[in-house]
Amino acid sequence: MKEKSIFKKILLRTGLTILILLISIIGFGVWISPKQMDFSSPYHPFTSEQAKETYLKFYDERAKKWPVESTTKMVETSYGKTFVRISGPESAPSLVLMHGISGNSLQWISNVGALSRHFRVYAVDNVYDNGRSIPYKPMTGADDYVNWLNELCNALGFHNQINMVGLSYGGWITTQYALRFPDRLNKIILLAPVGTVAPLSPGWIARAVLVALPFKYFTKNFVHWLAQDTVNSGKKGVVLVDEHVNEAYMAVRSFTAKRMVNPTVLTDEELQSINIPTLFMVGENEKIYPPREVLERLNRENPKIQTKLIAHAGHDLIMAQTQEIDNLIIKFIGKSQ
Repeated sequence: MKEKSIFKKILLRTGLTILILLISIIGFGVWISPKQMDFSSPYHPFTSEQAKETYLKFYDERAKKWPVESTTKMVETSYGKTFVRISGPESAPSLVLMHGISGNSLQWISNVGALSRHFRVYAVDNVYDNGRSIPYKPMTGADDYVNWLNELCNALGFHNQINMVGLSYGGWITTQYALRFPDRLNKIILLAPVGTVAPLSPGWIARAVLVALPFKYFTKNFVHWLAQDTVNSGKKGVVLVDEHVNEAYMAVRSFTAKRMVNPTVLTDEELQSINIPTLFMVGENEKIYPPREVLERLNRENPKIQTKLIAHAGHDLIMAQTQEIDNLIIKFIGKSQ
């Protein structure tokens, strides 16, 4: 009887492993085979008119939680119309906020209150991601993002001395921009930029591909895993993270799937070439790559880049340690203002 029980357990575990593997394969297939975007569609970049209406209503409802006064602009570029939310004194130094992948400018709801007291904050909806921006053509490489961002900065009236904060995928874009247009930037802050210093971990990839499947369970599982410190902080943290879950799941169902550009890892020479003042922050519990190994590489290849390991935070560092992150950004940029 004991042997049969053990055998049943082995069969169950094997069956679950096979099921998870099959789901992963299906999810990966969905992820790497997005539908062809119809840029001429009246409801582009959404899958239908109903999807567009539902998502934008959800977006606008969540935008009501933006804690400070703001104005919005739809900025024309050759890559598409880019939605920007602007807060803070007109006379203050500019601060451009670049959000993470599969998100939008509302990722900065927790931070904009403090930041807008010191800066004229421009929170951008990536033109080729989820939000109110509308792309005109596919993004096929880093140069597309750099050129788009440069057009956006020109349209917003920036010249030089731009301060930029990039989170995750936004951090990778910020770094690419810094490599091409260092003279336009004053200072940059990189918050756990994806790629850039190290490749994505297999654990992240395995979970991320499943988010493409139309089941909220996978979205919630992925986001809670990434934001574990915020989830563990209590009820308010869970509510905050679940807002991101709901938005991410809504986006998966609403937008026509698109293949994002792979966030590349910089060579040693590229890292060494970054001369503008840079602050790199990563949570001690980061899941996308080993945080201490990343900081070791940065300190070895370019010790001019300031680094900070944030305690009790992972990829959710702007939520898990909001005040610390805000204070570090303000202090770092404020040194020369």
